[in-house]
Amino acid sequence: MTEAQTETKPGQRPSHPDITQRKDAWWGEPATIATVFISFIIYATYRVFENNYFESGNFLSPFYSPKLVFDWWKFSPAILILWIPAGFRTTCYYYRKAYYRSFFMTPPACAVDPYGKDGYTGETKFPFVFQNLHRYFFYLAALVLIFLWYDAVVSLFKPEGGMQLSVLSIVMFANCFFLSGYTFGCHAYRHLCGGSLDCFSSCTKAKTRFKVWEFVTKLNEHHMGWAWFSLFSVALTDLYIRQVCTGAASPIVLFQF
Repeated sequence: MTEAQTETKPGQRPSHPDITQRKDAWWGEPATIATVFISFIIYATYRVFENNYFESGNFLSPFYSPKLVFDWWKFSPAILILWIPAGFRTTCYYYRKAYYRSFFMTPPACAVDPYGKDGYTGETKFPFVFQNLHRYFFYLAALVLIFLWYDAVVSLFKPEGGMQLSVLSIVMFANCFFLSGYTFGCHAYRHLCGGSLDCFSSCTKAKTRFKVWEFVTKLNEHHMGWAWFSLFSVALTDLYIRQVCTGAASPIVLFQF
């Protein structure tokens, strides 16, 4: 410990450069994650309030699915939906780690002291107490995911009749795949499958739950990867559909019948 660190007042975190003895670019990961998060938030916010270019034929943007239209609602229909996936990701165990490090720097990396005063109280006080709603956001996110799979299937059908397979449909299915891996690899779902059991071999039902729990655990082992792939896939799917709506791109039909 350096002399500067020993003089730090109680409750006060040491300031740079006395926060770590690491010589590598430890700041690179939190800086990159913060940049990606901010970029996604800006893009998603713009798309929500743009309230246009989200549906072309049977292609519907994931930002606007399910499409809810009410006479009394005069604003973007995406506002009625996106709070669900936003809440699910915000309260996600992996994303908590990511943005706690990137934005709050508590701490920004391993073997690096947190910035600011030591006032962290866990998730027992406002607003972090709302992180405990994650399991409930999971139920809602799973429901939205069903609609996204439905949209992908519907995209195979032409409005005038018949079926077709396009690159855009493949992109929509890929997005559903990544979102499914992320959603059902969630820690909350893993607990739902295997929690509250004293024995996995006591009966047929318990054995079945154990097999499901094993599968979910395999997804959970790569939860970070699913989180990032699904974040990019949902943004790129929306962007592709927007480009199709504006006429800047085509769905690229591979074959139809």
